[in-house]
Amino acid sequence: MKYMVVGIAGAVGALLRYALSLYVHIPWLFGFPVATWVVNMSGSFLLAWLTARIFERPDIHPYFAPAVGTGLVGSFTTFSTFSMEVVTLWQNQAYLSMGIYMTMSAWGGFYMAWLGFYVGKKEMAVS
Repeated sequence: MKYMVVGIAGAVGALLRYALSLYVHIPWLFGFPVATWVVNMSGSFLLAWLTARIFERPDIHPYFAPAVGTGLVGSFTTFSTFSMEVVTLWQNQAYLSMGIYMTMSAWGGFYMAWLGFYVGKKEMAVS
């Protein structure tokens, strides 16, 4: 049953990712893959926030964390698309854009995860 719940949540995450790619009318801006970057930054924040705020609560169903974390957020974010976009930038000899994209993705992801965890823990202290 857990696999089914993760699969359904994964389908929802993939559909959200696809809908966002249709909604963002400027997928690339000045050689920068905006849509993928926004998805990955928001997913980094969300997963960290959920981990700090929700997943470890004793009243949460045991299927919730894998369904939302692995299924929904895992399929919403996209390392494979990021990797292909880096390769595309490399093949187009857009080395500066590639370097900026890689740096902003790595450090931005770390920062957004830290921020999500910080906000989630802060909210726990306040409640």
